[in-house]
Amino acid sequence: MTKLKVGAALMVADLKTHRDWLVDGQRDLEIQDFYSPNNLGDAAGDLITAAKNILQGYSGRLGIHGPFYDLPLDCHDPEVRIIVQKRMHQALDVAANLGATQMVLHSPYSTWDYYNLDSDLTSREAQISRVHETLSPVVARAEDYGVVLVIENIEDKNPLDRVILANSFNSDFVRVSLDTGHAHYAHGATGAPPVDYYVHAAGDRLAHIHLQDADGYADRHWAPGQGSINWQAVFKAIAEAASQARLVLELRDSNDVMSGFEHLVALGLAE
Repeated sequence: MTKLKVGAALMVADLKTHRDWLVDGQRDLEIQDFYSPNNLGDAAGDLITAAKNILQGYSGRLGIHGPFYDLPLDCHDPEVRIIVQKRMHQALDVAANLGATQMVLHSPYSTWDYYNLDSDLTSREAQISRVHETLSPVVARAEDYGVVLVIENIEDKNPLDRVILANSFNSDFVRVSLDTGHAHYAHGATGAPPVDYYVHAAGDRLAHIHLQDADGYADRHWAPGQGSINWQAVFKAIAEAASQARLVLELRDSNDVMSGFEHLVALGLAE
């Protein structure tokens, strides 16, 4: 099996610890501080400066995690939509200042949606329309900045929902993200397909993957090897369907990054 290069999703405070590993391999990196509203706008400046200083010599593929707390992409209230767009624009400004070329967004699809969206013929189309009302100006700005927006599964039970949503924008700058632990939770707790099915469903639209292990019950963010995900099946699917996707370990404890990486290396999956 082809070995895939693995990087990490980290807070700025953790960059120094992993800097040499990231820079020596020019590994994929996602900076996560900007998911928080406390780190957007004027508050972003010091974090951006610190990240740039630590990452001198880094030329790998850089992304950020966009904001998501209290920020639904599927907005019914136009006043709320304005706030969501403001936060997304602030995050895109951060990405541009950092030279990041990806930004992670959270899926609007819930388990409730899986069981109820098809109760009539208009609900799915209406939901996609609301997401377009929210994201269309954000997508336009992302295209200007050269930042690809990737939509991450959260509660998604149907692996195709995000793919259909991303494709509806008809833009190379809206694609799909996969969180392996979220998918494994959905598989174990809600009867969704296994993680590798999410990879194949997205195919070459899959541009980004959060690698984390879990037990199929909750969102654990454990290092690979600590949970029950079938990593051989997942990496085989990635190699076959989405080898260009950015792979980053997104772990609850950043001190586990190297042990998680080494576990994947020992399995013959990562380098």
